[in-house]
Amino acid sequence: MKRAFPFHTATLPKPIELKFNRGNDGGAYVVFVPTDPIYDRFQVGDKIEAVSASFGDEIWGAESYGQVMYAIKNRNGDIYLKMTDMDGDLSALQQTEKSSAFKSERAGGNYGAGTKEQQMNNYSKKRELENQRLDMFDEAIELYNGKDFDNALIVFEEVAALEPKNYMGDDFSKTTEIYKVAQYNIACCFSKLGKADESLLALKRCMSAGWIDYRKIRTDPSLEFVQKQPEFTELMDKFDEPLINTNAIKAFKSLFGQK
Repeated sequence: MKRAFPFHTATLPKPIELKFNRGNDGGAYVVFVPTDPIYDRFQVGDKIEAVSASFGDEIWGAESYGQVMYAIKNRNGDIYLKMTDMDGDLSALQQTEKSSAFKSERAGGNYGAGTKEQQMNNYSKKRELENQRLDMFDEAIELYNGKDFDNALIVFEEVAALEPKNYMGDDFSKTTEIYKVAQYNIACCFSKLGKADESLLALKRCMSAGWIDYRKIRTDPSLEFVQKQPEFTELMDKFDEPLINTNAIKAFKSLFGQK
């Protein structure tokens, strides 16, 4: 049933359990709605049009996915969201539809000029997107090196959100290197901004994606703030052997009757 109004608003406590993805237009769209009644007004495909500023009472227009994620993650209080009701339209979250000629050829089991042209177009668009992503990454690095951690974070979020769907590398990895590094730098930005929980989450995503340079994470000065948190040690020990295995030491001492 279509809702009566094209927009709806909500003020939600953190942590927000809705999940968002970057749409083809660069906006932030809902891709998962939990069963909690406070999310009853939301449905998959809804687009964020406005969001609480990262602090204060100001409301920001949702200019990009990265900006929206920055606002949500950095705000300490409740989050105001103004949403466009897309009525279940998921086209903004889907890849560009193939041409009718291409679809007809595939349906008939043929491989003709339309198919070849479409494949070339897809390859060209893929390369263009990869180059755009690299340019954005370079921009984020420049902002970070200039100590503009807030804006660097916004761009790094965009870079991470541009991760190709169903990616498979030559080494069978399911995530790109740029995604891992983007998440690492997101963690660094949050650490510089004094946001431990958000930094830890980015580190978890980074390591879950295949980052294995644990020594760098443990010693990088850019992560100094989050390294001091007790949760940091707990997280690292889940992915890497502890620098000092306290359980092994206790077991060794017990052999000699020590406590």
